[in-house]
Amino acid sequence: MIYVVVISAIVLVLLATAAYRARGVRSQADFLVAGRKLAWPVLVFTLLSSWIGAGSLFAGGENAYRNGFSALWQPAGGWIGLAVIAAIAGRARRFAQFTVPDLLETRYNAAARVFATVAIVISYTMITSYQFKGGGDILHLIFPAVDQRTGMYIIAAFVIVFTALAGMASVAYLDLVIGILVSSIALLALPLLLSGAGGWETVKRSLPADHFTFMGPLKLTQALGFMLPTMLLLIGNQGMYQKFFAARSERDAKLAVAGWIAGTVILETLIITIAVIGSARFHPENPREIIPVTARMGLPELPGALLLGGIFAKVISTGNNYLFSPASNLIHDVYSRFINPNAGEQRVLVVSRLTVVALGVFALLQGAYFESILRAALYAYTVYGAAVTPAVMAVFFWKRATTEGAITSIILGTVITVIWNVAGIELIDAVFPALLVSVCGLIGVSLMSKPPAREKWMPFFEKPAEAPHEAR
Repeated sequence: MIYVVVISAIVLVLLATAAYRARGVRSQADFLVAGRKLAWPVLVFTLLSSWIGAGSLFAGGENAYRNGFSALWQPAGGWIGLAVIAAIAGRARRFAQFTVPDLLETRYNAAARVFATVAIVISYTMITSYQFKGGGDILHLIFPAVDQRTGMYIIAAFVIVFTALAGMASVAYLDLVIGILVSSIALLALPLLLSGAGGWETVKRSLPADHFTFMGPLKLTQALGFMLPTMLLLIGNQGMYQKFFAARSERDAKLAVAGWIAGTVILETLIITIAVIGSARFHPENPREIIPVTARMGLPELPGALLLGGIFAKVISTGNNYLFSPASNLIHDVYSRFINPNAGEQRVLVVSRLTVVALGVFALLQGAYFESILRAALYAYTVYGAAVTPAVMAVFFWKRATTEGAITSIILGTVITVIWNVAGIELIDAVFPALLVSVCGLIGVSLMSKPPAREKWMPFFEKPAEAPHEAR
């Protein structure tokens, strides 16, 4: 009964947050970047909540179940990426647009905007799809009469409606609540789980010795295959840049990154540790369910319900973020830019909400293709990381990058990743050929092209002499 009460309470809080924030959405800026009014504490938790979702809780849990603590190679890619992010957060906020393709068109041209939008839609709807799948798994654990597929449909409907209501304002303030909830519960749950498992020595005796080593059972190429896609997704992450654009100042954006670094390292290490402890006691039919199964069966009823409810909320939150992000692209980077540039604010809002619904249905259809959330996560991360991230990084770090080089990189990264996965090639992880070809295309074609004009790269390297006043 307590599980039903907790999940019901979370659903009501989410709906109330969405309804309240929807009242203030009157323009495209309100919907896409929350009116550029987000303070750094809100940004910390919305960055943390959007990053740590089913990819960490289900893919990371599945990885830890199979490989032990060497599963930390996967989130470590994000930690490395955060060091890069710290250098560009302020500059990203200074640019103050709406989406990553805004960056790419300003630095390159409109074609770069369109090709990047295609890659983002492919990647982010896949990420959304396994949030639906993970949420369906949780509903099945709580309500056994609800099978996982039906649960996936229920979660999809909820996420679609919630995201369509209020856009970024709804997403960001919901993330604040969820981030605090999950972080607190995970910290409290760990000693309870360890005690229930009989202590650390019992856990170690119950699992293979290599589950507690740096490499575990992984080869170096396998470890890098986990790390690189995660790192590439994070440093080019569309949702992250959109949140920087929503910050009320450059200072807030920079402070948010510092808090995000600390929160990510702590929470993702906790997640892997919980999965390892759980794998010493439980052996679910689907390894991806090890963390929710551990919460359901390895904890006293109340903390177990709170942890499972927190996981459920994280999946919902991440689904909102990754559904909202490609919808923003299609509206801002395609509809408003090319189809109907003169559309009024109300028409744009209506089309935005319809686009959220359409992409949500598309993501739901993709959920049936990948059974393993870990495999789906790595595919989605690689599509984005190989196609978009090199061109985005060149915006901030390489003045010599050209339009021709960026477009070549985006196209090659997308095509190689999709072909590699559709063909089922298992010789080596798709990230290696896709990233190599993408970066070589960017560098090689740029060097063979005419250098870009100074005004193309200057806005991303030089701060204006008189910066506009920023609200504090």
